[in-house]
Amino acid sequence: MRELKIRKPALPHDQQPIVLAGMNARALREQRFGWALVFPSVFIILALILYPVVYNIYLSFFEFKLTGDNIFVGLRNYLGVITDSEFHLAVRATLVYVVFSTVGTTLLGLGVALVMNKKFPLRSFVRSLILLPYVAPVISVVFSWQFIFDPVNGIFMDVFHNKLGLFAERFSLIGSPDTAIWVAILFGIWKNFPFTYLMILSRLQAIDETLYEAAEVDGASGWQKFKSITLPEVYFVVSALILLRVIWNFNKFEEVYLLTSNVKVLSVYTYLKAFTGTMDLGQGSTLAVLQFVILIGFILFYVKKVLKW
Repeated sequence: MRELKIRKPALPHDQQPIVLAGMNARALREQRFGWALVFPSVFIILALILYPVVYNIYLSFFEFKLTGDNIFVGLRNYLGVITDSEFHLAVRATLVYVVFSTVGTTLLGLGVALVMNKKFPLRSFVRSLILLPYVAPVISVVFSWQFIFDPVNGIFMDVFHNKLGLFAERFSLIGSPDTAIWVAILFGIWKNFPFTYLMILSRLQAIDETLYEAAEVDGASGWQKFKSITLPEVYFVVSALILLRVIWNFNKFEEVYLLTSNVKVLSVYTYLKAFTGTMDLGQGSTLAVLQFVILIGFILFYVKKVLKW
């Protein structure tokens, strides 16, 4: 049987402009209502984010005076920062901190998530305990770590110097720039891996169990199941977490600054340059702009080459 097609009667030509005008007016009202809804968010973004960024770029071209008499110096601040040997050391320390802390956080979070995805007694309790380093106040855990590595009364020296005899004399791991950077990296990994673990665990729990059952029927080993099923399933979650962790670690300040004064990553170096000593806010703003440019460049490269969005 043929389907009956019911055609709506066409409007007379003299009524079509009226209908179109009514539709346009309705669309205009919806558009205005939409702008009214998003205006508070747009205003907050412009006021709290965009304006400080633009003003910081503007300030980087001036020699800032506390009296308010700013002197335009052009690119002199940028040339002064780029040719400063302390800036090169800060960049090197930042790269070491970001790379090792990001890799360590990702690998430890992935490993713990794989373990916590298995069934065992008191699993929920253990899962909640793992989150304690991430939710604990940073100031309290920093003091705890400083006590652990104290050269006189610290647990680390008591075990490795007094009991095991691995060191000939006591020394402070956080008192030397060569060793303090690794303590800061270990602290960053310990403090922040629970977030990575939690995100990966949530993705692992969403994987269809029938995929693993089919792999077992085919005789796949544990490594083959991880490589062919688990890793592809968590790839984009891990990739996004690496991007977020690089951004956070690149801008990390409070953990490094509170733990030791011997690690000058870019965020700490910028603070010291802008707000201590002679308080050179012009060069401090320049450092912030350079950090912003470096980070944006990495984000664009990573999104294009790794995430392929």
